[in-house]
Amino acid sequence: MTVETGPEAPPATSPQTSLSTAAARNLATTTKSAPQMQEITSRWLLRMLPWVEAKGGAYRVNRRLTYTVGDGCIEFVQDGADVRVVPRELGELALLRGFDDVEALKAIADRCVQRDFRAGEVLVERGTPAERIHLVAHGRISQTAEGKYGSDVPVNIVADGGHFGEQALLDGDAIWDSTATAETAGTLLTLSRADFDAVMATAPQLQAHVEKVRSLPHQRQNRHGEAEIAMLAGHTGEPELPGTFVDYELHPREYELSVAQTVLRVHTRVADLYNGPMNQTEEQLRLTIEALRERQEHELINNREFGLLPNAAFKQRIQSHSGLPTPDDLDDLLSRRRGTKFLFAHPKAIAAIGREFNARGLYPDHVDLGGQSVPAWRGVPILPCSKIPISKENTSSILAMRTGEENQGVIGLHQTGLPEEYEPGLSVRFMGISEQAIISYLVSTYYSAAILVPDALGVLENVQIAHRRS
Repeated sequence: MTVETGPEAPPATSPQTSLSTAAARNLATTTKSAPQMQEITSRWLLRMLPWVEAKGGAYRVNRRLTYTVGDGCIEFVQDGADVRVVPRELGELALLRGFDDVEALKAIADRCVQRDFRAGEVLVERGTPAERIHLVAHGRISQTAEGKYGSDVPVNIVADGGHFGEQALLDGDAIWDSTATAETAGTLLTLSRADFDAVMATAPQLQAHVEKVRSLPHQRQNRHGEAEIAMLAGHTGEPELPGTFVDYELHPREYELSVAQTVLRVHTRVADLYNGPMNQTEEQLRLTIEALRERQEHELINNREFGLLPNAAFKQRIQSHSGLPTPDDLDDLLSRRRGTKFLFAHPKAIAAIGREFNARGLYPDHVDLGGQSVPAWRGVPILPCSKIPISKENTSSILAMRTGEENQGVIGLHQTGLPEEYEPGLSVRFMGISEQAIISYLVSTYYSAAILVPDALGVLENVQIAHRRS
């Protein structure tokens, strides 16, 4: 006979004879760290830039406007993200060679329209109407035409200071005889035939000059001006040399201080009851300031108005020979300026530099910078800056800079002595307590950067940071 029994009773638990650890933890004072933050970087750029006071909230950079007439290249002026052609440089066009009416040239320059293009973009199509001239401020453009057997063949490369489409200003029936494709990203200015005609209608001297050019068809076909040089070749004596016209900039660049701000909010209950052993407000403020400084460095690199990357002069931008950052490329970058003080690169770009050194059996120097040993090339420290962007194509840029006002270099701009200043150039203002018992603080920092002369900053562009293919 089977006797069914109920479920087995659980074993009896022994009575608790001491305080549990869970309960004890409520009364214990633990050893704890201050709040940590992954966003914090070394911020070498902020540390190495010499900071100059901008008491009026702005800093004016007075320069001489220098350009060379007769060298065949058109020169431009950069004002933040805006690019303008130097009016007298329009004399490099065969159509305007020898024309010296400054007011008319300024009117033409004012009608030029800026266009930024990207790598691979088709700028003009072969066989379409040619209605405007293109002046290349920065970038590399290839022109291809139809070959003898129907395939596209390269016919020309246009780069910084070049131009194409001059015939569009004279011939209303002109068509493009080649396709222009951007090989790199860049900037150009365009001038339409309609705008040129509008200026010509109000400038009798320009109209007379153009009519004279129309009567000499061989000059229209020579966009490089060889016809004029050919006439000089038959003369005896010393030919006329290209001249340099130097003038002060009538509208010098002014850098206004930018601002990064945020409102820090702390509940009074937190500030009153949970302020030990660490001051909650101070810790919140510390992390907020760290985030603002990170943003400040990002803006100093990337802001279109004053950032170092967008505002580097076009003539100070170079391309890597092979795409990879080789020692030869770094030498080219250093050779373009005197007294280079620092090289800045994304950490991944620095790793790529190291791989190229290793592939050649080279070992970079190391220099002491503020008690820290950092890699260097030719004695110039190579410092990491994670704010330098990496493109979708896995390319980045390397910056070389000379710093300091006395060296006509790159400087940082700020203003100290602010009301309720917490750190130099950074203020923390009490904004009051809301009806929800929340304390608010306005945290502000003011900053900018200025490139005193164009060769103070150079950029090695489109550097491949991927591993070398074996």
